[in-house]
Amino acid sequence: MAENLIETARLLVVSRESALLGPLWSVAEQNSWQIEAAGNPWDAVERVQSGIAPHLLLLDLPRGDGDSLHLLRWLRRLRPELPVIVTCFPEDSGRKREATRLGAQEVLIRPFSEERLEAAIHRHLVSPDNEGAEVTSEDIEQLGPDSFFVSASPITQKLRAQAELLAEADVPVLILGEAGSGKDTVARLIHKLSVRSGFSFLKVNCADMPGEFLEAELFGSERLSSFGNGRTGPGKFERAEKGTIFLDEITEMPLSAQARLMQVLQDKVLIEPSRKQAIPVDVRILAATCVSIDRVFAEKKLREDLCYRLSSFTVQVPPLRQRKSEIPVLLRHSMHRLARHYGLPPREFSPAVLEACEDHSWPGNLDELESFVKRYLVAGDRELNFGEIGSSGNSDNRTPLADASKKVTAQLEMSSHNEEGLAPKSLKSLINTVKSEAERNAIGTALHKTGWNRKAAARLLQVSYRTLLYKIDQYHMHASESLLSPLPVNRFPFNGNSAKTNGKTS
Repeated sequence: MAENLIETARLLVVSRESALLGPLWSVAEQNSWQIEAAGNPWDAVERVQSGIAPHLLLLDLPRGDGDSLHLLRWLRRLRPELPVIVTCFPEDSGRKREATRLGAQEVLIRPFSEERLEAAIHRHLVSPDNEGAEVTSEDIEQLGPDSFFVSASPITQKLRAQAELLAEADVPVLILGEAGSGKDTVARLIHKLSVRSGFSFLKVNCADMPGEFLEAELFGSERLSSFGNGRTGPGKFERAEKGTIFLDEITEMPLSAQARLMQVLQDKVLIEPSRKQAIPVDVRILAATCVSIDRVFAEKKLREDLCYRLSSFTVQVPPLRQRKSEIPVLLRHSMHRLARHYGLPPREFSPAVLEACEDHSWPGNLDELESFVKRYLVAGDRELNFGEIGSSGNSDNRTPLADASKKVTAQLEMSSHNEEGLAPKSLKSLINTVKSEAERNAIGTALHKTGWNRKAAARLLQVSYRTLLYKIDQYHMHASESLLSPLPVNRFPFNGNSAKTNGKTS
């Protein structure tokens, strides 16, 4: 196996003991490996984060050291794919299980021979030739931290060429496609390829908030200032100046908002009745819907003039069942991205699983695929029923696979923040955790939109002021904290609506 590794393999050793470093230098010299030593775990973390990353890390535990294993927790978040070998003294052998659970590939108990050390390194050393082979490809175009475009089939290569042409024409575009097919990704691709790529890309889901709030979100308004600090908040058209606004589910936009949008498209100005002058608008509009263009016209879900303006240039995003050749690429790339996000080691897909996935119709498209990868990341194929993913032609979005996979997301979120990395003890505790997180996000959204005016937030949430104060105290919320991914304002769990989370796979 040694002859398969190239000469530039890099090893990072966390140790100060000459009894280990001496033999290791000898082994490295024989194999033409590069050795770098770190005096303590925190020095190792700094070196992993900056500079050239190692291909393997060797962690030596000093006698009675109870803290060095914390390094494994950090590495599981920073570089989950980095193989780690731990060495320790016999009196600390009881920590072998803990080290393995935290991500160590192997634990060597002293004393051991140079041959055993060399063999262990060979078993787990990642060849630099193959590093990242599963997660990088010339067919994968990264658009953002959680967004990527795959053009590994003729149909998506044609789609990318169309997006490139539309990127050069500064006109509105209507993007059509099934739910979860990647319309958001195509919008981001058009923006990235355009001259506006250096400016903001802002997304608004028109189905996520009632008309009054949607208009305020887009155009800015003083009508909602009673909920906040009395100042007019700029809408996204002002904030996206020279950039791009993506209006998802455009057919769910109320007619009053459609009228204002048409005015912006025609006159290139934003008019607010309370202001003395119109504001020039230089923003490109991309819109999307999962409704076919024929249904849009037939059901009059859009104003006729707006519909004609948007549909002059259309893009049809193909469903995943028409992109069978891309499924292995999407599965592997999603696996490595999600494993890195949740701080878990990635799993390989067996040939049987890949074959079953290629035969599946994926009615939920990319959202369903991401849910499946999350499930596989947790359980592998131990709980996988190939009947769940092997039946083609099922047009029902609520497949057994999709339903089962969605239950894993919350478990992954808990595990990524749980120091022990353990699954929840029961389904009941899992449900309670998800409910609490949704409730906290809903409160945070209301407080954010009202400028932390708690009475206004209580009215928005339709709960008593005292209840809101209790919840703020329960979740230790502060006005200075930055809330991540707040829920839309019409998804608050207080009125019986369930929280809706959008998949990140694009």
